Amino acid sequence: MTDLLFMLGAGLLAGVVNALAGGGTLISFPALLALGYPSLTASVTNAVALWPGYLGGVLGYRAELRGQRRRAAALSITTVLGAGVGSALLLLTPGRLFESLVPWLVAFASLALLAQPWLRRLFGGEADGPPSKLVYAGVFLGGCYGAYFNGGMGVLLLTVLGMFLHDNLHRVNAVRATLALVISTVSVVAFSLFGPVQWQAVAVIAPASLAGGFLGTRLARLMSAKVLRGVVVAFGLGVAVALALR
Repeated sequence: MTDLLFMLGAGLLAGVVNALAGGGTLISFPALLALGYPSLTASVTNAVALWPGYLGGVLGYRAELRGQRRRAAALSITTVLGAGVGSALLLLTPGRLFESLVPWLVAFASLALLAQPWLRRLFGGEADGPPSKLVYAGVFLGGCYGAYFNGGMGVLLLTVLGMFLHDNLHRVNAVRATLALVISTVSVVAFSLFGPVQWQAVAVIAPASLAGGFLGTRLARLMSAKVLRGVVVAFGLGVAVALALR
């Protein structure tokens, strides 16, 4: 019973954090390790279990996604390709070099989000014009990273999108939630077919993460753009430190 409640709590909190900023893996993945699951098993089980949380986040952002379907669909195609590459990397390679770079990537993304207004002027093009094509390279790399190890994935995606999409941060965060769901879906398909998923743990964590996803979007909507940016930056730097200490 204790293990059950532990997994339920981890799934709920991970769903909330993923909807707010991304990084819920940093809660649910260590929880699975603490329960004795091997590292690869914990990673693929966690990826499958958190999928409903990403779905809950997208459903919660329905209002902010209005008028953005074409934009989200175009970016999703590129993200699918990146997620396919990232899933293959996790299943086929040790990836120790990549793992060593992850904390630096997340820290860089967090600081870049802090400097987002300046970076947008530098790289993002005119406010009324189409976004720079660099956004597609960014979401491709975000897809690779997110499918390989999605701790801090939301911070990376929000930084890339915020630099190139001239829009309200809440609307940009809604697109980020959509791309995170796309990455998670690719991972679920790949890991369900080829990975050592523990379905008993998925059955416990998945519904809790769905509830957390709905709750997280409600919390995010209550924050101003500046407060939301500050929360994501602070959480991203915390994720970077946690990853560096793993």
